[in-house]
This record gives sequence, structure tokens and C-alpha cells, in this order.
Amino acid sequence: MTTSTMIRARGLTKQFTVKRERVDAVTDLDLDVEGGELVAFLGPNGAGKSTSLRMLTTLLPPTSGTARVAGFDVLADPAEVRRRIGYIGQGNSAGHAQRVRDELVSQGAFYGMNRAHAAARADELLESLDLAPLAKRSVTALSGGQKRRLDIALGLIHSPEILFLDEPSTGLDPQSRANLWQHILDLRRTHGTTIFLTTHYLDEADQFAERIVVMDHGRVIADDTASALKSTLAGDVITLGFQSETDATAARTTLERVTGAAPSVVSPTRLAVTVPDGDRVLPLVVRALDALATAALRQPTLDDVFLSLTGRSLREDATTAPSEREAEKVSA
Repeated sequence: MTTSTMIRARGLTKQFTVKRERVDAVTDLDLDVEGGELVAFLGPNGAGKSTSLRMLTTLLPPTSGTARVAGFDVLADPAEVRRRIGYIGQGNSAGHAQRVRDELVSQGAFYGMNRAHAAARADELLESLDLAPLAKRSVTALSGGQKRRLDIALGLIHSPEILFLDEPSTGLDPQSRANLWQHILDLRRTHGTTIFLTTHYLDEADQFAERIVVMDHGRVIADDTASALKSTLAGDVITLGFQSETDATAARTTLERVTGAAPSVVSPTRLAVTVPDGDRVLPLVVRALDALATAALRQPTLDDVFLSLTGRSLREDATTAPSEREAEKVSA
């Protein structure tokens, strides 16, 4: 597996002008991604994720700052960057009139592959992505999940060192999402491909990504593993139930002494306390409280992390600011 730095950005910034007003889509992005890593880029709509991906993939020039992808500068050597990356955007990229295999071979020719090499690579991808039975079918006849797998194949036809995925599983049913992720992981395990993706599905990021980068209002506000972010920024929640309000009130002092955290009142007979290591603390709490009736431990989610960082849910859309794509269209 490759171990060199595959993405390195310093001060990467993009500004747009919308109705004579400046929109700061991305501000001072510093980012390092090592070879073979799988990094999830999280944030609400309008946070700057897609604009960042478009700058890193040479589709959008930065206003300022620098970025090197696969060892090449995105401004000075965009052609070299494109030869080494695959990019799967939010829309389907395949031509609707083409047959599946023909589309892959044509994509290979676009990257300078000779026909024999492109055909062999197409057959390899069709097999690995469970598309071989559909090779002669037109793109228009494919289901949503099949089209997304074809998009993945198109992005991989030239064996890129880095694969950029912008919301790869949006709009897919749960089974198609699971299948798509299995294919991505299999391809990464086989080829050591570096994967950098955006997603609104927190379970995907939590389960598969080695690192989570959180962006809000155009700036990176967190960068760590999912477990570290949940432990540091959210914490485990212990909820305790008592037979009476008197018991609950009396337990507050003991609970704070044992956990080192001030409990909150959920109801007259229920208290909750947030701690960094719930599995360890819960037995201590149970032993210390004689009047305890019930006890429950809830471990945090990435949505809890985002709520802690920004005060809103990751799935909450930005409703006041123009979207990134709107800004790009207006300023183009």
C-alpha cells in the first residue's frame, strides 16, 4: 500500500461573487491525506465540501492557496493530476445512449489507453463490480444502484491512485448502498487506492472511514478518527431512573462526585450525565447509588459530534446561504 502523501493542501481558498456580494465558500483549507487512507469529509450542505473536491480535482481554480494531488500541483500540472485521479460526482456521468461496456472502453480511450488495454480493464471492472451481465445493456436501462456502480467503474478505468467520491450512495436503497460500499472496500483492499469522499450518511463514515474531517462555513473544524471525535467532543450519556423525585435529588451530589460531571435533570425522577468513558463509569455509578431503579448507557454518534461542534445536525441543510453550486454558476 502506498505510504506517501497523496493530498496536501495549504491555505486553499475559494471565493465567489453572488449579486455583488462575496461568498467565502472555502477558507484556508489545510489538509494532508496519506496513500491508502479512506477519509470522510463531513458537513452540511453549503459547508464547502463539494467546492473543496472540485478544487482538488482541478475542476475549479482556487482563489488562493496551494494544493498538490498525487505529487502534482493542481494549478501548474492539472493534466498530470487528472491522469492519476478518479472523480465520481453526485450526478451520473455515463452517456445514456451508450452500452455499458462501450462506455467504459470509450472512457479508457479518453485517458490514452489503447483499445485492447481499455477493453481488458473494462472487463475486469465489470466482473469486480457485478456489472458483467449488464455489459451490453444501455445505460438508460440500468437501475440507480447499477448506474452508481458504473460511475465507480468509469472513475477506476485508468487505475487511479486516488478516488474522489462526492455523495456516492445518495439516493440508493439500503441494499444498494451496502453493495456499493462492499465494492469500494474490495477495490481499495486489492489496489491500495486512496479514497476521499463526502457523505451525509453518518453510519458510512463511522463504519468505514479511518479519518473524519468536519467542515462548516468553509472551514475545517475537526480532523480525527471517529472514535476519538465521539469520545472527546460528544461523550457517553448515562441516564439514571429513580423511584421518587426525592431519591433523584439526593443522588445528584453523589453522581457528580463519582463521575466528575454535573448531571442534568431529564425529568423529576431521571438524571443524565455525560462522561468520556461510559463503560468504565457506569458500574461505579450503580455501586454508589442505593436508590437507583434503572440505568442506561448511550454511546455517542457522529451526529452528536456535529451537534457539539456546530449546534445543528449534520443532515440539516443550509437554508440561508446560497449553495456551493449556485455560487459557482452565478460567478462563472
